[in-house]
Amino acid sequence: MTQKIALIDDDQNILTSVSMILEEENFAVLTYNDGVAGLEGVLAENPDLVVLDIKMPRMDGMETLRRLREKSDVPVIFLTSKEDEIDELCGLRMGADDYIKKPFSPNLLIARIKALLRRSDPIVVGNDGKTPVGDDITTEGDLEINKTRHTCSWKGKTVDLTITEFLILASLVEKPGQVKTRDQLIDKAYGSSVYIDDRTIDSHIKRLRRKFKEADADFACIETLYGVGYRYRASV
Repeated sequence: MTQKIALIDDDQNILTSVSMILEEENFAVLTYNDGVAGLEGVLAENPDLVVLDIKMPRMDGMETLRRLREKSDVPVIFLTSKEDEIDELCGLRMGADDYIKKPFSPNLLIARIKALLRRSDPIVVGNDGKTPVGDDITTEGDLEINKTRHTCSWKGKTVDLTITEFLILASLVEKPGQVKTRDQLIDKAYGSSVYIDDRTIDSHIKRLRRKFKEADADFACIETLYGVGYRYRASV
């Protein structure tokens, strides 16, 4: 099935040139030239990934991302100018999965899109095209995570996570009780191609805790070891 990419940018040259490149790679492309139209389009069309500019009229990329994350966990790569380091960090903390600085290489953008889509590919199916195979399920106490489907539940209740949040959680649950440094969590969630500030991991952890507390007010399994990192408390 053809994967859909949504481009949200007020620069028509970028929309046109990037669309052409993506279509050559056999992606279906949706384009929007401001945040309001982009948010409405993404929620209606449910693309596989969003490329989002920060500085736009009517509604900027940060507000678009904030509103999008209230309703969708679609992977997001955002575009930023060279001087926008603060915006990069804020965007990642708000739930973006990756960023690219303008001007950017088309090949770099394609590589980042494909890498993020691979990370977020939810299901491996059998020859009938329907039956999932090889589900990799881990259970730790009341938590169940499915690494094949990128889903998780707590006490039977589904907890919706972005792909980055899921990868951080999965890394912590690999070895319950063992401390993971922020650098280890960054490598697991982002790889080595993106520089991520330590504070971004802290923000992702806060988002994880908040989402699990919405499912269970008594959730307290993600523990902080100040000055070291985080660990997932082993079940008794």
